[in-house]
Amino acid sequence: MPDPVLSIANASLSLDGNAGRVDILHDISLEVAAGETLGLVGPSGSGKSSLLMIMGGLEMATGGTVRALGHDLTAMNEDQLALLRRDNMGVVFQSFHLIPTMTALENVATPLELAGARDAFDRAEAELRAVGLADRIDHYPSQMSGGEQQRVALARASAPRPRLLLADEPTGNLDETNGQAIIDLLFDLRDRHGATLIMVTHSNELANRCDRVIRLRDGRIDTPMAKAAE
Repeated sequence: MPDPVLSIANASLSLDGNAGRVDILHDISLEVAAGETLGLVGPSGSGKSSLLMIMGGLEMATGGTVRALGHDLTAMNEDQLALLRRDNMGVVFQSFHLIPTMTALENVATPLELAGARDAFDRAEAELRAVGLADRIDHYPSQMSGGEQQRVALARASAPRPRLLLADEPTGNLDETNGQAIIDLLFDLRDRHGATLIMVTHSNELANRCDRVIRLRDGRIDTPMAKAAE
């Protein structure tokens, strides 16, 4: 049996705040297989986004181990983690995090250029066309709707053809119509690139399209489910 794409063993996360140390995640253990789609659900403050962040090495677990794509993230420094994400992961946030002074094409091409891709702009254009933005390539974020900006963010995340795609509430800032379009695009990107998709969501509709759903409560895995409740 092949090794899992992601393996977390007894991971915890504690952060220092103004009121002292805050325990966010407690004794999290799970594995994610290659090509699987996993939904992370639970009430606000349950630790969903924090768990996603330690999966991508954007936050460092303060206990236990996190292995992704054959690497022990807890043993890597910031530069090593950045290179691993650049070459193997795509991350989509609820807030689009586009560079306002760059066009859609430049936003998507920039991470490819940083990775040394000679065909960065050709690949960026192809991804923008794939998400339905052929006529928005030269537009700036301020000239696009929220749904269009999230499409650019999806194109940017998928352009490096990541093995692992992480999405944190990707439809949270969108209306129902645009949210549904983004859901469809996420699964299309997974299928086109063969990526493993892990997402945080409050949407039962989105969770129900996942192969597996894990519910968090108070920083702990509550009840693993095959699907979210209708």
